[in-house]
Amino acid sequence: MGGAFFLITPSMQKPPKYTLYFWLVTIALGIAKVLFTLRPEIDLFTEEAQYWLWSQNMAWHYYSKPPLVAVLNYVSTAILGNTELGVRINAILLGVGMSYVIFLLGRHLYSLKVGFWAAMILQAMPMWWMASTFHMTDSSLSFFWILAVYFAYRGIHERNLSCWIWAGLATAIGLMAKMVMILMFPFLFIFLVYSKIWKGQERHFLIYFLISLIGFAPMLIWNWQNDFYTFKHLAALSGGGGGEASAYDFGKAIKQFLEYLGGQLAMVSVFLLPLFIGFLLRPKFFGNQKSIYLLLAPVLSWAGFAVLSFFTSIEVNWPVFAYSTLAILLADWVCRQSLAWQKVRNWGIGLSIGLPLLFILPDLTFLKSITPIKKVEKSAFRRMTGYEPLAKRLHSLQDSLNVKEAFVFSETYHMASELSFYLPDHPQTYMLNMGARKNQFDLWPGLEQFVGKQAVGIFVSWNFDSPGEFASFAELMYEEEMPVTFREGSLRVAKIQVWRELQQFKPYLPDTF
Repeated sequence: MGGAFFLITPSMQKPPKYTLYFWLVTIALGIAKVLFTLRPEIDLFTEEAQYWLWSQNMAWHYYSKPPLVAVLNYVSTAILGNTELGVRINAILLGVGMSYVIFLLGRHLYSLKVGFWAAMILQAMPMWWMASTFHMTDSSLSFFWILAVYFAYRGIHERNLSCWIWAGLATAIGLMAKMVMILMFPFLFIFLVYSKIWKGQERHFLIYFLISLIGFAPMLIWNWQNDFYTFKHLAALSGGGGGEASAYDFGKAIKQFLEYLGGQLAMVSVFLLPLFIGFLLRPKFFGNQKSIYLLLAPVLSWAGFAVLSFFTSIEVNWPVFAYSTLAILLADWVCRQSLAWQKVRNWGIGLSIGLPLLFILPDLTFLKSITPIKKVEKSAFRRMTGYEPLAKRLHSLQDSLNVKEAFVFSETYHMASELSFYLPDHPQTYMLNMGARKNQFDLWPGLEQFVGKQAVGIFVSWNFDSPGEFASFAELMYEEEMPVTFREGSLRVAKIQVWRELQQFKPYLPDTF
């Protein structure tokens, strides 16, 4: 024969290298977040700065949160220094870890293909972008949550005690990230009972539970020493503590619930909503044990906070730590569907990942100069801009006025924490309570230590022109207003005042937690 004809059938084609594709995408997104962190005009988010300051004041626990976020900051900044990357590297690595565990769980439950697409769907969700970009308590909570879910599933279906032990350790560490990790207990218990597999698993569950209790130790030790402030704080957040009781406002409750509902839809990406709708309209796909396991925790978390939203305002990020397994359900469902549905998936993922990249990366194209996009970026980064220039200005004033030993204070812990991070040598800063609820600064030594001393204090605020009646000084030495810009556009103005000799200190004493 003069030539050969080869018929290539689907079985002869090389299968997609899903593991390689996963790592290429995940590493690329990690690099994008490093580039975002290195942008000179972007500072730490105010909550990130607060948690960094906690790491400079190590304790068993803190007023509102367990110690893990501070411990991670302590370790990472010891390696990379007190820099933005030294703080955010924790979130970036934990985000990679979340994606990898979802990949593993999807592969274990269904297939390598499902594992890959589950990781892609997760990385398209705004909840993942927040937890994996900014080092908040949700970063470590979300990682240890899905890690515990992964090991618990293997422990259940392999009847493997070692997996139950690993699940217990993951839960214990998750409790040291955020106390809402406690939802693991009812989730696993309900699943075991509902699936009629409790008998024979009760011993393993008990061992898991006892190991998990280790996670409560730091909280109990600290709260025993500090009048159980964390419990009072959590009661106040749930609408059950602090302040005077008022009549139930049904209209306000409905508004809070609708705001909660809208926020939750946004956190799983509006571009992925067609997949959620398509999945929910075909209930046969979640009528089995695997699907129940993946669906139960998100439903419990969503429903619990939904009920709570009728009594208090719910922050958009509170329930989303448990949503990650939804990505596996969607991935499995869409992999069974037509090519049209898979195109919807691809476009949803592409848009959900592409838009955040547009905003976090430097302006490599003309797109971010378009007025609407510029306005959105300015609004999104408002709480991450201006603090480093402010700190540089304060340092310059300290030199020019010869007040290098001055203490720095503000009326918010946000400003105080940011200035501590960006000032040279990272001095301890202070908060003057002018009407806020209690926070960690109320438990640290405050301005009272400077009363009657010949010390100089520098007041910095976005909101107030002076300390007012809350702190009286002998003399105002200097004041100015410093405008802050973002990408050549006006952002806001900070008031700076330099005072000498604190004579009276009368902070607002909150009765709310």
